[in-house]
Amino acid sequence: MPHTQVTGTQRARAKQLRRAMTPAETLLWRHLKAHRLARLSFRRQTPIGNYIADFVAHSCKLIVEVDGESHDFEERLRHDERRDRWLASRGYRVPRFTNDDLMRNLEGVVSSILQAAEQAVPPSLTLPRKGGGNGESGAVNETNSQCANNEGGR
Repeated sequence: MPHTQVTGTQRARAKQLRRAMTPAETLLWRHLKAHRLARLSFRRQTPIGNYIADFVAHSCKLIVEVDGESHDFEERLRHDERRDRWLASRGYRVPRFTNDDLMRNLEGVVSSILQAAEQAVPPSLTLPRKGGGNGESGAVNETNSQCANNEGGR
């Protein structure tokens, strides 16, 4: 799928959001950055279409949203539903968690994110590395190997 054009305004807004993350987002980012969760490559505050995703693993088509108090209002909930439908139409799964969820049950949230990533990508068989000789049989069922290795140059 080709990338959509990102405007300068949208890029600046994403940069601003990265600098002003909530304490809950910062806490979650510590668990997602640097391939810490199942070797998945997550990016934070990433423009996708007309939206900015809180955390995204493109290889698994997984977007994790962290909702604050502003998401309690009916108008905001409708906006989130439209946004989630648009993202789903492009193949993304969008689990949502509240700031309160993260602050009270971080391990449960991280476990839910891992489950969503495992459901997003079917298990794949990985081939042995060039040169072999690593003593492994070569056909290893590693659920997230495709997710972790498909990030490429992103």
